[in-house]
Amino acid sequence: MRVMGLDFGSKTVGVAISDALMVTAQGIETIQRKSPGKLRQTLARIEGLSEEYQVGKIVLGFPKNMDNTEGERCRRTLEFKELLEKRCGIPVVLWDERLTTVAAQQALEEYGIRRENRKMYVDKIAAVLILQGYLDSQAFQAAKDLEG
Repeated sequence: MRVMGLDFGSKTVGVAISDALMVTAQGIETIQRKSPGKLRQTLARIEGLSEEYQVGKIVLGFPKNMDNTEGERCRRTLEFKELLEKRCGIPVVLWDERLTTVAAQQALEEYGIRRENRKMYVDKIAAVLILQGYLDSQAFQAAKDLEG
């Protein structure tokens, strides 16, 4: 089983997939959305990728405000979560994504990616950071449980 990470935005959805051992996250693609309200093609693409990679869980970035409150983007993300669960039949876990886009931008800058080209990669990198954070927390919890 693999885990899929998603960075859901109004125009794009960054997609990452874990390795089979659920240790590392790799960026797969950025799904372009034609309109903020149109999700059918986006959901179909995610469903196809989840079948192709044998995904057993989806980790969806949850865009809380810096003061830990939930705004309009959180509401839209929760609606997307419900649609994903219905369409794919896979459990969806919300994961705090605060500052992942900032971290993705910084990583791309450090790698020397030109500013005008960063938009092509930032959502996919943010999805990797969301998923890797989740995978690391699961590994930490498993190690902690073993210690007793």
